[in-house]
Amino acid sequence: MQSHPPAMFIADSLGLDFINSIATPVDTPFDWIADGDGLLRWLAQAKLVPLDVLDALKARAKPGELDHVAGQARDLREWFRGFVRKHMGKPLTPRALKELESLNRLLESDEGTSRIVLHHDDGDAFALQRTRRWRSAGSLLLPIGEAMARVVCEESFSDIKACEGPACTLMFADHTRARARRWCSMAVCGNRAKQAAHRSRIKDRG
Repeated sequence: MQSHPPAMFIADSLGLDFINSIATPVDTPFDWIADGDGLLRWLAQAKLVPLDVLDALKARAKPGELDHVAGQARDLREWFRGFVRKHMGKPLTPRALKELESLNRLLESDEGTSRIVLHHDDGDAFALQRTRRWRSAGSLLLPIGEAMARVVCEESFSDIKACEGPACTLMFADHTRARARRWCSMAVCGNRAKQAAHRSRIKDRG
């Protein structure tokens, strides 16, 4: 039985973590949304879809339906990877809006509703809660689309970076004060870089 390592959430942005849902955590590439079950696991770990909704959609999905949606999610991921790589490292300009038409079409397909509920922190107060009609397996793409839209609207593309690890494909939003983050993780690529630098110093000393 194939093991399923926990998904990686290192980007400080769920939309970028979606891009990172295929990566090489050790030596072998792993795709967390390789099939329908993988997509459900990733959405659960990302906390983008309530667990009861995932269970209900899985129970009523037709054979192959979730695998098809996972394929759509992978296509969406690779399109967004290309968009982010094209624009990262510099401010996003209004010209990029035309490139976002496919994402806007996805967002426009949402069937969201609102309802009045009791406020979580104050049981005597009311709050307006936005909910979504999960009519089909395809609706699983909607919270992913929202996460990508938040990258476009809320992140500075000047602060989006790719890990400097030679074989690493992970991306992240650098929210450090000095904007000096270089690695997806100091425990992984940062540590590998330190070890490589140490070996190089020893070799130079002869």
